[in-house]
Amino acid sequence: MRETDFVSGFAKGLKTIEAFGETRQKLSIAEASKLTGLDRATVRRSLLTLAELGYADYDGKFFTLTPKILRLGHAYLSATALPTIIQPYLDQLSERAGQSASASVLDDTEVVYIARASQRRVMSINLTPGSRLPAYCASMGRVLLSALPESEARAVLARTELKANTPHTKTDREELMAEFRRVRAQGYAVIDQELEIGLCSIAVPVTNDRGLTVAAINIGAPAAYVTAADMAERYLPLLRETQSMLRQLLR
Repeated sequence: MRETDFVSGFAKGLKTIEAFGETRQKLSIAEASKLTGLDRATVRRSLLTLAELGYADYDGKFFTLTPKILRLGHAYLSATALPTIIQPYLDQLSERAGQSASASVLDDTEVVYIARASQRRVMSINLTPGSRLPAYCASMGRVLLSALPESEARAVLARTELKANTPHTKTDREELMAEFRRVRAQGYAVIDQELEIGLCSIAVPVTNDRGLTVAAINIGAPAAYVTAADMAERYLPLLRETQSMLRQLLR
């Protein structure tokens, strides 16, 4: 890509959109500037442009995103066949396991949910397609990171804010790299209350017919119902079946 091909204004607008989040639903120009690292004039123009195009509302002080912004995410879900292919198999997996099942892809330091079949709410947050979680402490994230070359996985960890969500969360980079190697060798990842107290999950990679990892699927369960030590015995066979069926479809 040539330097002249890069549209900096467009990039700054996207960065401004990314400043909004679950805990940042309303932003002033000053707040958005601080979050993005962009100067106030640039952020002001980006936010006013979003408001003019209907992607944001402005009350004179704060900007909020409008439902129109969902068109951007929906474009991905509509343009790729992956969520459509996976969803019915997730529904079947969830029904057989009696627990919630999800599918996600890796986006830099996070996993993005592309499909979900919910039996019961096992997390404090409501997970739906488009939801994001830090990859280093999520079962699907560890599966996806373990599929990367070690140099790339290290680079992702270097860009990640490794914080202890619970007393169980692994935050040491070398310990996490060792965990990725273990996940790669055994073909699955189990999380024991590292993301949230009371939640255990197990994930496997979703590969295409060439053996390339394109996504991950998991089952999440309350720790009071099944311990992390029992997750593989109880749910891994079901995940393996689903994994095998999807591999035949992803060409």
